[in-house]
Amino acid sequence: MATQSKSSPSETKIAGFGWLSVTLLFGGVLLAYYIVPVGSLFLSVPPTEVLGRMNSPIIVDAAKTSVLSASISTLIATVFGLPLAYWLARADGAAQTAVLGIVVLPLVLPPVVGGIVLLTVFGSSSPLGEAAIAAGFPLTRSLAGVILAQTFVASPFLVVTAKVAFERVAQTLEYASRSLGKSRWHTARRVTIPLAVPGIVAGVTLTFARAIGEFGATMMLAYYPRTMPVQIWVSFIELGLENAYPVAILLVGIAGVTLLVINIIASNPWE
Repeated sequence: MATQSKSSPSETKIAGFGWLSVTLLFGGVLLAYYIVPVGSLFLSVPPTEVLGRMNSPIIVDAAKTSVLSASISTLIATVFGLPLAYWLARADGAAQTAVLGIVVLPLVLPPVVGGIVLLTVFGSSSPLGEAAIAAGFPLTRSLAGVILAQTFVASPFLVVTAKVAFERVAQTLEYASRSLGKSRWHTARRVTIPLAVPGIVAGVTLTFARAIGEFGATMMLAYYPRTMPVQIWVSFIELGLENAYPVAILLVGIAGVTLLVINIIASNPWE
C-alpha cells in the first residue's frame, strides 16, 4: 500500500508561496496603512519650517502644559494604580472580575463621553465643582481639569500593564519570603516590585504617552490651558491643516520615544 507523505505546516505552500509569506502579504496591507500616513506627515512640511514653528510661544506653552499635566497624571496613576494592580494580580473570583471591568471601562468609552461623565462630577454646576469654585480652585478650564481628564483616560494602562507584570512574578517567591517571617509589605517591597519593575516601567511609559496625547476628555473638561492635542485642533480649525503639523509631529516623536523605552528599558507588555 502506497503511503502518503504529509507536509509539515512550515512546508505548506499556496500558489508557490510559503504560508508565512502569504500571511505577511495580507498583513502587510494593514502594516502599510499604519506606516504610510505617518511617513506622509513628516514629508508634508520641510524640517526647517517645522523647527521654526516650534519656537512659537503658543506651541511652547502647549508643550509645557502637556508635559506638566501628563507627568502629574502619571504620578497619580502610579501611586494609586500599583496597589490596585497588585490586588488584581493576586485576587480571583467575581470581585476581581468586576473590579477589572471597572478599570477597563475608561478604555472602551469614547473619550468625549469620558469627558461628559467627568463633567457630571467635576463640572461647574455639580456640587463638587461649585465647592471647588467657591474655594478658588476650579476643576474645569484649569490645569486641574486637564489632570482629571488625563488620569481618567490614561491610568487604566498602568493598572492593566502592572497587573500583568505582577502576575509574572512567581507566588512561590512571595511564599518563601513570608515563610522567613517577612511581612506582606516587606515582601512586596523587596521581592515582588523589584521583579515586576520592567513591566511597571512599561505601564508608566504607556500612561504618560496616553495622557500627553489625550484630546476628547480634556477638550470637554478643560480646554484651557491648552494641551498639545487641543492646540492641534485649534490650529487646524483657525489656520488650516499645515499649521497643525508641528505639534502633530512632536506628538508622533513622543510616541516613538515611548516605543523605544518599552523595547529597550522596560518590558514589552504585549509579549
